[in-house]
Amino acid sequence: MLRASSFVVTAALLAGCSPEEVVNPAGARIEGYREVVPFAAPPAGVETQNANNNLDVVRHEGRVYLAFRTAPSHFASAETVLYVVSSEDQETWRYETHVAMGTDLREMRFLSLEGKLVLYFAVLGSNPLDFEPQGMMAMTYEGGAWSEPAKLYEPGFIPWRAKEIDGAAYLVGYVGGENIYDFDGEPIRIHLLRTEDGLTFEPLVPGRPVVQEGGGSETDFVLLAHGDLVAVQRNEAGDALGFGSKICRAKAADLGTWDCKPDKKKYDSPLLFRSGDDVWLIGRRNLTETGNFDLDRDDLSLSDQAGVYAVEYSFQPKRCSLWRVDPETLTVSFELDLPSRGDTCFASIVPAGEGAYDVYNYTSPLEGDEEPRWIDGQGGPTRIYRVRLDVPR
Repeated sequence: MLRASSFVVTAALLAGCSPEEVVNPAGARIEGYREVVPFAAPPAGVETQNANNNLDVVRHEGRVYLAFRTAPSHFASAETVLYVVSSEDQETWRYETHVAMGTDLREMRFLSLEGKLVLYFAVLGSNPLDFEPQGMMAMTYEGGAWSEPAKLYEPGFIPWRAKEIDGAAYLVGYVGGENIYDFDGEPIRIHLLRTEDGLTFEPLVPGRPVVQEGGGSETDFVLLAHGDLVAVQRNEAGDALGFGSKICRAKAADLGTWDCKPDKKKYDSPLLFRSGDDVWLIGRRNLTETGNFDLDRDDLSLSDQAGVYAVEYSFQPKRCSLWRVDPETLTVSFELDLPSRGDTCFASIVPAGEGAYDVYNYTSPLEGDEEPRWIDGQGGPTRIYRVRLDVPR
């Protein structure tokens, strides 16, 4: 293990940034770094492919469970396999189970609930040039055995985050994902759900499963100490608030009514977490002068803007970054970059002590002098890394 000071410089160089960009003066810092997948000692039963990306981690009954997607590339493929492995020390891993359905599988999300571990995932198509949501499936681990995958909830539903907060379990996801890249202006609907058993769902707000409708899709949220909700939502398809992201808040007494402000940056794969009273975000960063996804081409129609912005964004380099969210102003400020480049950012965390988190994320290989564009990285190899993150508390 490198000492923290040595690691900061090393990680900065690998990520293509200066050390000052890795350690924030406010105190957020990286303390450790490991490549996890491909495995140094592959568990029996696991065969990784060129791309290892979409992932989730959770601590359940003394072990850390990791689910990840492996496939020929970032793009949809019939050769996709979803693996689940577990570890006591996050160094030596044991095969748990896998799923292969002859189509693409993504958005794996764990929920540890009263002795039962639930893994949700999205089933998609196999056309590498299309996003074809077919719905959510889940399997459970209980009593030492994994169940067979079963369909849950509504057709076409994509799970985004599952979490337990103060004894209550939540799932947030969306319907209408096929509209994101069709550029047709059809709305995407965000569902905020609660579950008692991990397998049946009801709206968090009775009678109102949909809390947002428009261009937003990937959404994560936290609850503040007094019960208000703060959310970050990717707004790639665009709507009346423009393009990029929405930063939202809802009062504790009315969690179904979200007040959202636009942000021209697109924090892909948003992960929100609280440390004390602070709200933190891990999401993708666009390495351009402004970092914006919305390029203010108001002379174009909404659908034409979506197409132009998507192409421009694809040809820019990326990072996976830590940001701070201000719950009062609904603004986001940059903190630091995780070691990352090329195709990157689908993070998950495991608490590791007060203010400390083990962050799992995927990225294109960190070696090399040339800065890969996102689209180039999507066709190449990707690896899963673990890094220790400490934030002010």
